[in-house]
Amino acid sequence: MHLIIDGFGANRQMLESEELIYDLLNHYPSQIGMTKVAPPQVFRYVGSKPEDWGVSGFVLIAESHISIHTFPERRYINIDIFSCKDFDSEQAIRELKDRFELAELKTYLLTRGLEYSHMETVGLKAI
Repeated sequence: MHLIIDGFGANRQMLESEELIYDLLNHYPSQIGMTKVAPPQVFRYVGSKPEDWGVSGFVLIAESHISIHTFPERRYINIDIFSCKDFDSEQAIRELKDRFELAELKTYLLTRGLEYSHMETVGLKAI
């Protein structure tokens, strides 16, 4: 599964906080039944335009990864939860919408890699 969230109208102070992003990435994997492999990596960055600054964070999980990119000037956030293990995507959407106080959001849910497990059971090989 790959859950993609584009959030708009977020709480700006939350988007500016490296600590908040770190804390979320540090604790959220276990909340959705995933296994954190390493501590989160969180960075403040500044783009070529002043309004392009923000905080980016990433945590590697045994099931794949979770990443967050914030744009405080625009009150915009990108969140990706990519996992080879099923999780409750609707609950994740509600929790993250509430956590960042999003006014609106667009979500996309992709099913990826599901054919791989099926291929093994029927004796096929991926190329």
